Amino acid sequence: MNELIPSEQPNQLPQQEKQITPDMYQQFIHYVDAMPNTVKTYTRALKQFFKYLYENGIQQPQRSEVLAFRDYLKDTGKKASTVQSYIVAVRLFFQWTAQQGYYPNIADKIKGASVSKGHKKDYLTTGQIQDILNSIERDTLKGLRDYAILALMVTCGLRTIEVSRANIEDLRNVGDTSALYIQGKGREDKTEYVKLAPPVEKAIRNYLKAAQASNPTQPLFTSTSNNNKGKRLTTRSISSIVKERMKKAGYDSDRLTAHSLRHTAGTLNLMNGGTLEETQQLLRHSNINTTMVYLHHLERANNQSEQRIAGAIFK
Repeated sequence: MNELIPSEQPNQLPQQEKQITPDMYQQFIHYVDAMPNTVKTYTRALKQFFKYLYENGIQQPQRSEVLAFRDYLKDTGKKASTVQSYIVAVRLFFQWTAQQGYYPNIADKIKGASVSKGHKKDYLTTGQIQDILNSIERDTLKGLRDYAILALMVTCGLRTIEVSRANIEDLRNVGDTSALYIQGKGREDKTEYVKLAPPVEKAIRNYLKAAQASNPTQPLFTSTSNNNKGKRLTTRSISSIVKERMKKAGYDSDRLTAHSLRHTAGTLNLMNGGTLEETQQLLRHSNINTTMVYLHHLERANNQSEQRIAGAIFK
C-alpha cells in the first residue's frame, strides 16, 4: 500500500502541549485521496487505534504506544497482512498530524508485520476444476450463471470485484477474439481486457440468453434470489457462489475460496507452457516479483529431492 502523504519534518512544538482527538481522525479520513476500499481500510484501522487509546486512557500517545498497539494487534490474533495495513494507516495519520501542526510524527518508520510472500489460498488442479464445473447443473438460470462465473474466473484470473463490476456492454471484440473489458484493482476505468476462450464465451452467452438480458448497461451477472432478483452481484455474493460450488463438488477447505480460481489460472498457465511475462499480463500484476511467487511454487512442487533421498535409503 503506497503512502499518499509526502514525508515532512515533524512539527517541533512540545508534545505535552498537544492531544490526539477524534476530530483529527475524521479530518484525516476526509483529507485522504484514495480509492474507496483503501479509505475503508484506513477508517477501520484508525477506529481500532482510537479505541485502543481510549481503553488505555492515552491522550498523548508516544512512539512506545504505537509499538504497543502493533503488539496488541498481533496478540489478539490479527493476520500479518491486517497488522501491516493498520500500521500503514497509523503512520500516514501521524505523518498528516505533523504536517498540519497538530501532533508530532511519533510513528515515523515504525514497521508493521512481516507478511509472507506465499499464497494464502490454495490453487486447484485441472481435474479438480473439471469436477467442480461438471457438478454445476446447466438446466436452471442459476446453474448457467454460476457455471459462466466460475469458467470466466478460472480461465481469466479475475478477481471478484472485476466480475461484480462487469456490464453486458463490456463484452467486445479484440482482433478476431471475444474479450471482456474489466475495471481492475485500483483502476477507475475499464481500460484492460481479458480474452474469452470459446467455451467461456459460449457459457456467458447461454446464460444471458436464458436471463433474457439485452440492455447493454445491465450488470453482466445478476442475482436470482427473490429479494435481489436482477440486481448486480456483490463481491460477497460471488465469493459465496464459488464457495458453494466447490463444496458441492466435494472440495471444502478454508484454503479454497474464490481467490483460489485466480491462483489456479496463474498456475495452470505456467504449467501448460505460458511464460512468466504472459502470466504477469494475464493476472495484471504491476510487479513481476508478484508473479514470481507462482514460479517458485511450481519449482518446489516439481522438486523430486525427497523421492531421490527415499530411493537411496529404502532399496
